[in-house]
Amino acid sequence: MIPTTCRVILPMPVAQSYRYRVPAALADRVVPGARVVVPVRARELVGVVEETDDANPDESLKSVLLAPDDAPLVPASLLDLASWVSRYYAAPLGLTLRTMLPPALWGASRVVARLVSVGAPGGGATLQVVEALERAGGRLAVQTLARRLKRPVWETLQRLQRAGGVELTTEPPDLGPAAGTVRLLRLVKALPSLLEREQAFARSAKQRGLYEALDAQGGEGETHDLAARLGFSDAVQRGLVTKGLAAFERREALRDPFHDVSAVPPSNPTPAQLEAIACLKGLAPGKSAVLFGVTGSGKTLVYLEAMREAVEGGASAIVLVPEISLTPQTVARVRGVFGDRVAVLHSALSEAERADAWRAVASGQRTVVVGARSAVFAPVSRLAFIVVDEEHDASYKQGETPRYHGRDVALARARREGAVAVLGSATPALETWAARARRVVVRLPARVGARPLPPVRLVDLRHEPRVFAAGAVPWSEALDGAVAGRLAASQQVILLLNRRGFAHYLQCQACGIARECPSCSISLTVHTSPAALRCHYCGHHEPVPTACPECGGATQRTRGVGTQLLERWLGERYPAARMARMDADTTSTKWSHSRLLTAFGRREIDILFGTQMIAKGLDFPGVTLVGVVDADGGLHMPDFRAAERTFQLVAQVAGRAGRGPEGGEVLVQTRSPGHYALIAASGHDFEGFAERELSMRRSPAYPPHVALVNVVVSGPGETAVADAAVKVADWLKGLVARRAEGQVEIVGPAPAPLVRIKARWRWHLLLRSADAKWLGRTVRYAARRAPFALRSGRDGLRVTFDRDPVSLL
Repeated sequence: MIPTTCRVILPMPVAQSYRYRVPAALADRVVPGARVVVPVRARELVGVVEETDDANPDESLKSVLLAPDDAPLVPASLLDLASWVSRYYAAPLGLTLRTMLPPALWGASRVVARLVSVGAPGGGATLQVVEALERAGGRLAVQTLARRLKRPVWETLQRLQRAGGVELTTEPPDLGPAAGTVRLLRLVKALPSLLEREQAFARSAKQRGLYEALDAQGGEGETHDLAARLGFSDAVQRGLVTKGLAAFERREALRDPFHDVSAVPPSNPTPAQLEAIACLKGLAPGKSAVLFGVTGSGKTLVYLEAMREAVEGGASAIVLVPEISLTPQTVARVRGVFGDRVAVLHSALSEAERADAWRAVASGQRTVVVGARSAVFAPVSRLAFIVVDEEHDASYKQGETPRYHGRDVALARARREGAVAVLGSATPALETWAARARRVVVRLPARVGARPLPPVRLVDLRHEPRVFAAGAVPWSEALDGAVAGRLAASQQVILLLNRRGFAHYLQCQACGIARECPSCSISLTVHTSPAALRCHYCGHHEPVPTACPECGGATQRTRGVGTQLLERWLGERYPAARMARMDADTTSTKWSHSRLLTAFGRREIDILFGTQMIAKGLDFPGVTLVGVVDADGGLHMPDFRAAERTFQLVAQVAGRAGRGPEGGEVLVQTRSPGHYALIAASGHDFEGFAERELSMRRSPAYPPHVALVNVVVSGPGETAVADAAVKVADWLKGLVARRAEGQVEIVGPAPAPLVRIKARWRWHLLLRSADAKWLGRTVRYAARRAPFALRSGRDGLRVTFDRDPVSLL
């Protein structure tokens, strides 16, 4: 079939794809999954072909303008998965595909306004546009101009264009970075005999050395490597070219930021690991398993050995990790087994690096993919294994449309492509644990080397003697003595405080007012490096005031404790210790995670302290003490998952201790030592915790006993949002009564616990059902139609549907 028309998925919040004519010259390249450039109103967009047909095209159809790739970038399996994600999470297909592909592979044309002559611009809107263009150097994109002036500018620009004052031009879409290249030096003439070499290099020993080095490694080498590693300068290389013995050339090469990560050879599996490996290898295609192993039991080795045979046979595998901080360590282990077949996909890479990795995977050059949440969409072929490491982690949930969960998408992809899905954790999500009857549960109940799990002591901050000099920092004598003892023995310490910044908030002593974010319903956090009050939700920051902005009071006090205050205290208490803070403030630059963890692994750091990112998956045998400075921070949050999250966090960070021959211990400071989550964590008792927590979620019913959708209504006006939430709730109640009576329950509406974020007021309501299929039908229908019940978009109102939410805040 020679296609004459096609349907194109565009990266826009619309429910359907668009139909275009296929020019005969592009018929061989316009196939499902291919990128194309198409006209959309007054601009051009990059889209993805959904399907083609050979029907006679309507004369009014616009034509595809360009098909830039030699082969489709999105395989049929990913188009199918995109359709499933779009339906399950009630998200537009175009936005779903936009999430799946690296940002650099999308593009749009833009209209640019250029100031030609000012003449007599007049006043009002015309003068404002002219002045804005002059400030920008005479040239600016129309969208940027409208954003700066905070109003539409098209009518004004068209008047100026007719008057000859402005020229409007359209720049074509950026199709993403070209493939990376590497400069090579390649031998073009052979000198097989020693006599020929003596004659050619009689007075050029270095050139002879270069020639023989190239000859020994297959006749070519990268010029950078020849100079940096072997010491052959550019002059020596040019000399070989001048003699007609070699030539420079450029060849396509992958921009791989992990190319210098040292591979870690795998260790020999223990009998328990061998049994687990055999069990996973024996799973039928499309099946899933839970690898339930205590911290330090060697789950990573089991994953890699289970997939080794399939990958060496030409199949592909995906390994998901929850945090970017885990990626270098995981890449080193995966490369220890699979070498240069490994690609990395995650958001810390540059756009060019991500695009290169995507192309390498799509072309089959790389068959094992490691990455965070979005790597589940890697365009691998012949997928055999998907591993979701630390599957309980909340970071697998996407916060924007489509609000997918990486674990659940991995399970769906494995089913659809006949791959084996492995969910690994020492503290599985309760949704995973409740469904264990439908999966194979593979247990690793003991640590490698039969090392015991570290003893965990709950330190009661209500009664335990505290170090007076610590001030606001909750620092017991028990933790103080334990840290000092470990430092004296030249051992390493990890301290968890899941709150960044210096203090929770700044409060006036005179009037009691605490400074809040002007855009969010939350206090500003005090930071000292650099000094500022910062909002961790919208990014707002302002100087720390010397006096109260409300009453003018001069004396203000900080309340609460953050990692910066802990850093100050540790520096004062242990001045000789080498320490590092690991939180969102210290790891914002590229590879900062890796640098910190590498230094800690080399034992160049004695105390590593920070937020939850230090609690996950790190394996350092030198750590003999883990301290949880304050375990109560998330325990009493207004969220049904608060106890589960606290248990997982404490149990996971406790697992960082005692992985080496020196053993270890864990101290958990709390004011709630009787809470069942902390008691279970102190006994490394996941199954006991799960049994109690699952029982408590039966009434009122919460996941995993029911399926849930969090419907959030937001907007800039408090009253308008409240009214809109009531309208949406009434509309949904009518919908349920007509289509799903007795199947779906509606709870709310009510103000969200965080009632204002980024200058938007927020109300929410819940859709709840014991039958996920009924809930899916309801939310798919509602997501397309509920916004019209309140004319969404008017006054900035917005309705979002979050299926399977991980938080209700």
